[in-house]
Amino acid sequence: MDGESGRNRVRKEELERCVFSHPSPHPPLPGLSRRIGGGVMATMWEAVRHMSFLLSLVLLSLCIRSPAAGADCRGTAGAQPLLPQAWSRVTSPRSAPRTRGTQRRTAVMCVAWEEVSVKEISITHHVKEGSEKADPQQFELRKVLGQGSFGKVFLVRKTTGPDAGQLYAMKVLKKATLKVRDRVRTKMERDILVEVNHPFIVKLHYAFQTEGKLYLILDFLRGGDLFTRLSKEVMFTEEDVKFYLAELALALDHLHGLGIIYRDLKPENILLDEEGHIKLTDFGLSKESIDHENKAYSFCGTVEYMAPEVVNRRGHTYSADWWSYGVLMFEMLTGTLPFQGKDRKETMTMILKAKLGMPPFLSSEAQSLLRSLFKRNPSNRLGAGPDGVEEIKRHQFYVTIDWNKLFRREIHPPFKPASGRPDDTFYFDPEFTAKTPKDSPGVPPSANANQLFRGFSFVAISSEEESQPLQSNSVSSIVQQLHRSVSQFNDAYEVKEDIGVGSYSICRRCIQKSTGMEYAVKIISKVKRDPTEEVEILLRYGQHPNIITLKDVYDDGRSVYLVTELLKGGELLDKILRQKFFSEREASAVLYTITKTVEYMHNQGVVHRDLKPSNILYVDESGNPESIRICDFGFAKQLRAENGLLMTPCYTANFVAPEVLKRQGYDAACDIWSLGVLLYTMLTGFTPFANGPEDTPEEILARIGGGKFSLTGGYWSSVSFEAKDLVSKMLHVDPHQRLTAAQVLKHPWILHRDQLPKYQLNRQDAPHLVKGAMAATYSALNRNVPPMLEPVGCSILAQRRGVKKLTSTAL
Repeated sequence: MDGESGRNRVRKEELERCVFSHPSPHPPLPGLSRRIGGGVMATMWEAVRHMSFLLSLVLLSLCIRSPAAGADCRGTAGAQPLLPQAWSRVTSPRSAPRTRGTQRRTAVMCVAWEEVSVKEISITHHVKEGSEKADPQQFELRKVLGQGSFGKVFLVRKTTGPDAGQLYAMKVLKKATLKVRDRVRTKMERDILVEVNHPFIVKLHYAFQTEGKLYLILDFLRGGDLFTRLSKEVMFTEEDVKFYLAELALALDHLHGLGIIYRDLKPENILLDEEGHIKLTDFGLSKESIDHENKAYSFCGTVEYMAPEVVNRRGHTYSADWWSYGVLMFEMLTGTLPFQGKDRKETMTMILKAKLGMPPFLSSEAQSLLRSLFKRNPSNRLGAGPDGVEEIKRHQFYVTIDWNKLFRREIHPPFKPASGRPDDTFYFDPEFTAKTPKDSPGVPPSANANQLFRGFSFVAISSEEESQPLQSNSVSSIVQQLHRSVSQFNDAYEVKEDIGVGSYSICRRCIQKSTGMEYAVKIISKVKRDPTEEVEILLRYGQHPNIITLKDVYDDGRSVYLVTELLKGGELLDKILRQKFFSEREASAVLYTITKTVEYMHNQGVVHRDLKPSNILYVDESGNPESIRICDFGFAKQLRAENGLLMTPCYTANFVAPEVLKRQGYDAACDIWSLGVLLYTMLTGFTPFANGPEDTPEEILARIGGGKFSLTGGYWSSVSFEAKDLVSKMLHVDPHQRLTAAQVLKHPWILHRDQLPKYQLNRQDAPHLVKGAMAATYSALNRNVPPMLEPVGCSILAQRRGVKKLTSTAL
């Protein structure tokens, strides 16, 4: 009797909270919280009060069915009115859900009814097209990417099916630990991801469940989240911001077209893929199935990014996302949030009332777009009109964007995240990635929870619990995410003979024990040189087909071990000089491949600065231009601003000192000069500035400085005019008049290479002499010239002190 009485009391208190959290004009009914049943005789007065209680529920149902509230109290499109079903389930002792206690009015009312509606939705498995139904045994656990109170996120590899070997991110949720509100968000995220197929939105590949757990298989995005990742590495320009916001606008428009308000737009939910394009993720707070007539009322999202209508709970539509879009734009352009108080309450007040000043350094177009987005009346906000996103796309800020090319991913991102192996996770929190990946058996849920999970659903880890990307740029922190110590290198690889020895490093052949594959390992002394720049460049750009690929990185504190592909074909110049038959057409094909790669690096703000022939090799013995690899980035540099942050190559004049830009242009010209030396040698069989290894550095530098080289007579007699013209322009003594990589590629000798003569060039046949002369040339260029010392009195410091001393004596 007492047990049943207790259950009745709980049910009645839950309903009382639901009813009186609604802003009804009627006062609470007296005595409603008094016990009923359990042997207590109901009086006539109590019966009247209970009838009043039922009448309140009817009034509440009318409110829920109203156009203003109904959109936010339905589980999916086309759901039936919820009151009759909700009443029958709440009064059933087996299925009474526990509410979250006293909450705030409308927001909780909607959550409470959505909690009940989840039971009426059949959620099924989702299977990738062309694949069979998945289960946990088909996925090999690789690493832990994140962990929250409800489950984990793993990096996994598919072991069976047509996509075997593919890497995914697998979210695993424990059913038994889910709260009812989280089940609603779970259902929303899964349903939305199934509907969405867009180049800038994360893709759901599989969805399935076991007795105790739910599984969501998504794209694995190695680049980390966009803003917290790049804000620590890259100085944004307006052109960079324009690119990312344009892709984001297309993603939001796609969601709005499906009837979905995103509602949780913030930096952590915008990820980068390996090419640098964005992917919108985490749909746990999104609201689906509304139209322009209806509004959502839930108070959800991150407060700094909330629109005023979300803060004041007057109902919001798609235009709320465009306010958040403006917040992101402001943050990217200025590095600060537009509305941020000392606490949550002050922030909300600022969103509703504060006047926002525009930083003067923003362009007039950027300021205009921000003002159009920060309209507190949502109907006046850009993007809220009948044309939707077209209003934003037509804005002057986006005048240079080709939206069709952008959608087809044909516009190159301004920045490419550093990424080595496919399963690298150095942008994820080492607190998680260091753990042994283990998917423990889930505790079977209660009978009530089983009823809720008749199919599949999942909730993403909350923003406070999500893993944060690694923000340090040091090589040790990057390496820490790849492998921990040199002992692991010795466990994984067997070191063989030396391949080459340099001033700061030694290169050896090695064999991976698990596969028997051959690789090269470059061991760099950290005492002699900081390898951070080289590691970053290889991680970021090593996926280019003609740049050496970085496989692994290890660090023992004193040295860094870079495991790369083994270049078995040897040095390019050696192979060409040994080749008995070599024509201009072949030389042009080789130069095209190398220059195309150099152009790619220069476009990314990277200069090699050591493009000598010994750093250009073949990966195999085929001799095909496609097998050429540029290696040894020990002297390479990335363009950086005065504060040390990386810069994208375009629109940098406002952020980089002129002398830095001048130096960057000079270094790029040096790369072209090195290619000119290579071309000269390929065509004639000897070098332009050194006759042999016996030439002194002074003699070589004098010839280089004077721009003295010959293009007539002897071996040049068989070389075409176009080839000579290109050589002279690549070796021009003035770096400002020297061709750029893009200009080299447009030269007729490169453009019309298929029409060049096939006959054999008349070249000097002395490979060893040429090798010695080339080594002497670069040795002269790279040598450290001792400074010329003058008497101490000639220094500026001594002269300044002398002046001060005389002045002091005179006084």
